[in-house]
Amino acid sequence: MGVVGINIDNYMDALLKTDLFSGFAREDLQRLFAAHGYGIREYAGGQLIYMQNELCVSMDIILAGRVSVQKIDEDGNILRVAVFSGGEVLGANLLFSRSNLYPMTIVAEGETVILHIYKELILRLGQSSSAFMAELLAVVANKTLLLTDKIHALSLKTIRQQVCDFLQYEYYAQKSDVIELKISKKELAQRLGVHRTSLSRELNKMRREGLIEYDARSITLKGLKGKL
Repeated sequence: MGVVGINIDNYMDALLKTDLFSGFAREDLQRLFAAHGYGIREYAGGQLIYMQNELCVSMDIILAGRVSVQKIDEDGNILRVAVFSGGEVLGANLLFSRSNLYPMTIVAEGETVILHIYKELILRLGQSSSAFMAELLAVVANKTLLLTDKIHALSLKTIRQQVCDFLQYEYYAQKSDVIELKISKKELAQRLGVHRTSLSRELNKMRREGLIEYDARSITLKGLKGKL
């Protein structure tokens, strides 16, 4: 993790286009950032940004790249709960909480640049703009609902339902009965939050039932196509 050799002025245009900062004049926003604490850091793909149970000390805005929110179970399996990309906010729902610990691990999905805004600056921004404060409250509420709904949905669905959801999305995205796999089956299992052996077992069942055929690089829809 290192400080990027640029300052906030390089990202001022992008910030002013977001709902969070759209109520500010450029000069006012530059003045606030110049007077109070923030940091801009770059992360390599796969680099850990926050560990589970690490103290949250800033609200973060993704300036470039994307990050994933991950949950690792006691067997070492990785569940990708959500992925966030440029312009999205992290940590806003934790920073002012009495229990401000990250409940999950945050990892850079590729080369990523993040703006870390500390408490004092957030308070100053809120004092300067009611529009900023209103949007910040909306961000907090929406992020909490998103993560709660995602965890709830994953916990209720069977492996087959999750596989079918994945195939349905790719079927319409690729417009083909032959779904090209852009990730390995190990990575797919991680995204679904299941053991790799459990995924392989379910795929074998679906093959025996005549629903699909598959190899290392693709899954072909057969009897399943009419059910998507």
